[in-house]
Amino acid sequence: MMELFTTSDTSRDFPQGIGRWLLCRFRLLTDLTGQFVQFCTCLVTTPSLGNPAIKAVLLKQIYFTGLEAWKIIVVVALILGTVIVSQVVGLVGTDNGSLTGKVLVWVVLRELAPLLTAMIVIARSGTAIATELGSMKINREIDTLELMGIPAERYLILPRIMGVTTSICFLTAYFVLTSFIGSFLIVSVGRHIPYDQFLQGIVSSLGLREVVVLVVKSVSFGIAITLICCQAGMSVGSSATEVPQAATRAVINSLFTVFLLDGLITYLASLL
Repeated sequence: MMELFTTSDTSRDFPQGIGRWLLCRFRLLTDLTGQFVQFCTCLVTTPSLGNPAIKAVLLKQIYFTGLEAWKIIVVVALILGTVIVSQVVGLVGTDNGSLTGKVLVWVVLRELAPLLTAMIVIARSGTAIATELGSMKINREIDTLELMGIPAERYLILPRIMGVTTSICFLTAYFVLTSFIGSFLIVSVGRHIPYDQFLQGIVSSLGLREVVVLVVKSVSFGIAITLICCQAGMSVGSSATEVPQAATRAVINSLFTVFLLDGLITYLASLL
């Protein structure tokens, strides 16, 4: 009898849990849409990025997100490119350098470069943004800015979105170039892959659609990551224990959104 009641309670909790999850995602989507509208409004109105204070925050965000992450990008890109080229050469041999170049374009440029770059940015800058804004919210620094007539979305959110998005675009391009050039130089020393075949494979499979998809993914990932992390930080209440919870929530939601956008953009690109 007890098992019957337990099973019944569990069966009722399951759809309720799904409903709560969907409701939370809907609220998150609503908040992110509102912040995105505010971002677009701030971007086209004055004062915007031309303001010295906002420009200073923008440059600091680019330095932290972009310049300080290039070492990690180099290491990951070299390792990834070397592994992919080694596996392809092991399967098809050293005489088919054209296929090796094509696989690099298909795997690295189309998928892994923007995806791994976004994950690195989430781990480094996403948590930092959520923690910083959460601490500012607890210390009432954001309220002070509002009392001084400085909108938080203009001074705190706008430069971070622009800085993170710009950094992801450049880091993704840097990831692709490092993976292509570095992996070929490393593997060609031991495997002697013909350079002309390798370059021919890259050129034949690299078109305008691949470049456009790469840019669209980079921009979409940058905007989505920053909006989610800013929303997580701004949602902190008055307790310091909410700051690490906001950082964790920002990372989880950012990863989920990035993978969702990656699949959606890839599917739409395949229809073109």
